[in-house]
Amino acid sequence: MNDAMQSLKKCIGPVETGWSLPPAWYVSDELYELEQAVVFRSGWVGVGRSDRWRESGDFSAMTLAGVPLVVVRDDDGNLRAYANSCSHRGAQVMVGEGSCARMRCPFHFWTYGLDGRLVGAPSMNKTTNFDKADHGLGEFALAERFGFVFVSFEPDPPSIDEWFGDFGRFHEPWPIADLVMTRRRELVVDCNWKPFAEVFNEYYHLPYVHPGSIDSTYDEPDDPDVVEGRYATHFGTTEGTGGLLVADRDKQLPIMEGLEGRAADGVRYTWLFPNIIVAVGSEAMWMYELYPEGPHRVRCAQAVCFPQATIDSPGFAEKAEAYYERFDVAIAEDIPVLVRQHAGLKSPFAKQGRYSYLEPSVARFAGWYAERILATER
Repeated sequence: MNDAMQSLKKCIGPVETGWSLPPAWYVSDELYELEQAVVFRSGWVGVGRSDRWRESGDFSAMTLAGVPLVVVRDDDGNLRAYANSCSHRGAQVMVGEGSCARMRCPFHFWTYGLDGRLVGAPSMNKTTNFDKADHGLGEFALAERFGFVFVSFEPDPPSIDEWFGDFGRFHEPWPIADLVMTRRRELVVDCNWKPFAEVFNEYYHLPYVHPGSIDSTYDEPDDPDVVEGRYATHFGTTEGTGGLLVADRDKQLPIMEGLEGRAADGVRYTWLFPNIIVAVGSEAMWMYELYPEGPHRVRCAQAVCFPQATIDSPGFAEKAEAYYERFDVAIAEDIPVLVRQHAGLKSPFAKQGRYSYLEPSVARFAGWYAERILATER
């Protein structure tokens, strides 16, 4: 453990001097447990876009950092996050996702309102001093910014505005908060969650992993942005749109209203720490939510969003399929390489590496991650 902690110190610094995360932090069961406690069960963690839950009663049950939780939109239209453990004897109350009027545990039919209150508890009338008001679901902090939803398990979490920092300044040209999700699909990949996020945020691999699909789309990226907040971002121009394969450029959808100048000619890639990765181009935004399932597997959710005006435009459904194909093709090319990378990282002889100038966001994440972990030693 001491060696693993010491090696993290080399990760702190700019891309020119920083080192990659040591292999053990991708594959060790012991370090994974520490990571989950420090990186996922403290601070803020993303759970997707707010329009995943559009109507009152819409819910999603999930496990995040080993914690079963349920996100639901309540009767007043507010998103809430609850511990998905019945206050009676701990059974998971909700599974999957869908819509409900109440949340009911299948074990003994304890029933909760969308506000988390216990509203029904059969056969508890003979229990001394039992008051339903004392046995609601535990609630976690939830915050929405720019259409993204973040949850914190801390009783007194840090400011969400401080977490996002100057995100708004760098993303001002795009109407991110108003974009509407038109597709969400989940997949499971046999690799650690961090390389999945890393490959989405660097240009270095493009000519080698995507030579016949998207490499020719991307120009050399801009210099890395210096930001304040728990995120990394960089922008680069593209040849044509970044949202389509070259052969499908005749299916390009309208550029977002108000988007002009250089911002309309490229893609901004952003990593909202720890687990939301986003690309916003001239017509669409595509992103992944990452949910670790141990050090060797990650569950990912791909989401694609467009402006409502674009969705309402003639021929949208057919043209949108071409965008979905581009995103599916790219990730299908990434996954085999990620699996091979993970196999290599499991070697006891795998080494800590250095970064190219094409990987600044990866280096920034490594530094942030290292600082959070190392703070536990103080």
